[in-house]
Amino acid sequence: MKLQFKIFVVLIVSSLLIPSTMNAYGWGYKKGDTNQPPEVGKYGKILEQHGGYYLDDSGEKNVYLTFDNGYEAGYTKGILDVLAEENVPATFFLTGHYVRSAPEIVQRIVADGHIIGNHSYHHHDFTELTKEKYRQELTDLDRAVESITGVERLQYLRPPRGVFNEQTIEWANEFGYLHMFWSVAFVDWHSDQKKGWESAYQQVIDQMHPGAIILLHTVNEDNALALSHLIKDLKAQGYTFKSLDDLVINDLVHDPLKNIDL
Repeated sequence: MKLQFKIFVVLIVSSLLIPSTMNAYGWGYKKGDTNQPPEVGKYGKILEQHGGYYLDDSGEKNVYLTFDNGYEAGYTKGILDVLAEENVPATFFLTGHYVRSAPEIVQRIVADGHIIGNHSYHHHDFTELTKEKYRQELTDLDRAVESITGVERLQYLRPPRGVFNEQTIEWANEFGYLHMFWSVAFVDWHSDQKKGWESAYQQVIDQMHPGAIILLHTVNEDNALALSHLIKDLKAQGYTFKSLDDLVINDLVHDPLKNIDL
């Protein structure tokens, strides 16, 4: 009996100290045809089995704006101004560096009614972390946000560089976070590569489909300048901008067991 107990303890401790050994995937997709969602292959099945989102599959013309903020390049205030003018909700996935270096903007994000998502404290590859270090990455970011906004708990998680596997999703579920990937994105994280707002605008428009979760990086001036045009034109096309809370709540109403690992 004592030997069995010791083995049990060793197994538990090992699960906390050994990194995930599963394959690491980098979120990506094959662009769909006009007004059609992208093809994500086995990644879609992984999310179906383990939980998480990359789009709204209701078929309704909803669209969800999300931004990744690793550092401040001077454009987020303008982005917030546009969102306020157009009365559009968004989610901002923040890192620890961003929270430390731009606390006033983080406070405004919350004051303006937007959602803050967890993009980890140090922007590490989750698949290379032990379970406890992974948990620490998320809770440290939560505490940093709470210290300046009063928001106690972040709900949505976006893994750095989109790297994940089944284990990291399962651990995040256990920690109380829901993965949020994307169905519309392009290479826009190089702040020194400006192509004009029309280029960013067209990149998004060419991939648009009902239920799109759009990922934009706030370090790109082209994105900031294109945002107003995108919002106005998508509204004219009949799209409704909603928050990730709307997506999850509506999904739970129609399928109460979704994202619950039975």
